[in-house]
Amino acid sequence: MSKSVAKKTSKSLVWMLLLLLILGLGGFGVSNFGGSVDAIGTVGDRKIGTDAYARALQRELNAQQAATGTAMSLAQAQQNGLLDQVRAQVIAEAALDNEADRLGVSVGDERVAAEVMAVPAFQGIDGQFDREAYRFTLDQNGLTESEFESGIREDSARSLVQAAVISGIGAPQTYSRTLYDFIAERRSASLIRLTPGDLDAPVPDPSPAQIEAQYQATPEAYTAPRSRQITYAWLTPDMLLDTITPDEEMLRALYQQRIDEFVKPERRLVERLVFPTQADAAAAMAAITAGETDFDGAVAARGLSLADVDLGDVTRTEIGGAAGDAVFALDEPGVAGPLMSDLGPALFRVNAILAAQETPFEEARAELADESVRDRAARLIADQITDFDDRLAAGATLEELADETEMKLGQIGYTSDSDTGIAAYGAFRDAADTVQDGDFPEVLELDDGGVFALRLDSETPPTLRPLIAVRDQVASDWRSAETRRRLTAQAEALQARLAAGTPIDALGLTVTREEALPRGGLTPPALAQALFALPEPGATSIVTEGETAWLMQLDAVLPPDEEDPNATFLRETIANQAGQAMAQDLYTYFAQALIDTAGLTLDQAAINAVHAQFR
Repeated sequence: MSKSVAKKTSKSLVWMLLLLLILGLGGFGVSNFGGSVDAIGTVGDRKIGTDAYARALQRELNAQQAATGTAMSLAQAQQNGLLDQVRAQVIAEAALDNEADRLGVSVGDERVAAEVMAVPAFQGIDGQFDREAYRFTLDQNGLTESEFESGIREDSARSLVQAAVISGIGAPQTYSRTLYDFIAERRSASLIRLTPGDLDAPVPDPSPAQIEAQYQATPEAYTAPRSRQITYAWLTPDMLLDTITPDEEMLRALYQQRIDEFVKPERRLVERLVFPTQADAAAAMAAITAGETDFDGAVAARGLSLADVDLGDVTRTEIGGAAGDAVFALDEPGVAGPLMSDLGPALFRVNAILAAQETPFEEARAELADESVRDRAARLIADQITDFDDRLAAGATLEELADETEMKLGQIGYTSDSDTGIAAYGAFRDAADTVQDGDFPEVLELDDGGVFALRLDSETPPTLRPLIAVRDQVASDWRSAETRRRLTAQAEALQARLAAGTPIDALGLTVTREEALPRGGLTPPALAQALFALPEPGATSIVTEGETAWLMQLDAVLPPDEEDPNATFLRETIANQAGQAMAQDLYTYFAQALIDTAGLTLDQAAINAVHAQFR
């Protein structure tokens, strides 16, 4: 069993490393660092290659961009701690490589060859390994065959060591059961909800002194956010739409390329019940025809559910052969068969008929033209980015850039609340938040294919607004605060009566009972948090939110519902996640122990040289 797990873990890790390597190579503009700078440090006798560190860093930056839609600079990566994470990763890999060397762990040429030939990037159109594609891909990324195959050999050996450490590790049953009991615990409670209508008298308007006190007590509520006066030049595809005339021939070609979107054949919602023999299928059909059972009954008799036999909406071709013809010969929903399917004799039930749909070119033209023009506009902008960059590098101002090109000039008083116009773009907000006085304007891309460059003109720090300008808001805030205070006091008086032995039903207010609630089963969330924080039945809590207060009493603490169809899934998920967390912790400790034993040295100059390639 342990060998099987180790083999599976090793295979998965090798594939993951191969995929990350191929992805990491793409877009990295430097094939190697040349000269004597070939490592950022060593772990024992194993070097931590500059190229390996650069690729790992590029992968992380690519992953961050894919997750956020915005390119991350090296400075931002450093601020977020990503550089330290990547460096720790390559150090740990070098430590494992060093340990594999010490143990004599390696893989043979056959294993390496199998891994190479299985990489999709190295396969031809026939799905087979293509040596020319292999050589071309490696050459494009500055690698030789021996270097790449050596990397695979090391990755495979490293994965074997990793698998030996973490395979078979699972959370102790008591530990995972305790987590499950905690997460799946249920609680019952009684609640009294208090609103402003439950107060003895309405809250009056505040006096001038009360307004002043509220203003002084919560100045952050009346402080205007930082404002940045920013000048920008931008160009988006929308700005160019009126200047582009769609090509009619190209639109017709695009229509044909996407014909499946506009011409859809008749489809039917179909279920297929397969039988072992033709005789079994015929007997089931005879029983359905005679009214002795129906299709649902036949499905149940086969020990299946309707989900097991559902084909969804299918075309005649997708069913295929005589079965497809017979199913589509039905004029209305019904059962056809027995018919031969690719899985054997079967009955087919048609639940609905979806008529064929065809959108002629004339009707689709407007949609195609809009997409075509926008795509053309985005490509025109992309073609001009280098020119925009060159003009800025030559000293052109944003005003000159707008005068000499199609870019438009604009200004904005930008705050953290800005979200209209150019501030609707996340890329602009990110740049506007971080730009500093004197920064050199650079062309940045927007997510719709547009571009912009900006300049910080001035900045106004957060400023407390004068009381006269926010008096109405302060008065409203005081009334809300006073309402909460009075409701809380009323709830506390009721809570004291409960503590003195008065039953909650005898308090003279409407009581709501909530039975067997799971975590998160009560809204607002603050109520659910308070409910599951109560120590034992009979305990009470007061929760206020907005102008509402709740008095809550815990009635019962119930164990997980083992009849819940999701109970087994939740229990297994918790056990798996706990086991994975323990395995990850063990691997981390193991890697650190290897580093401590073998010894680590780092070359900051080499690290800086790698970072310089990303600036």
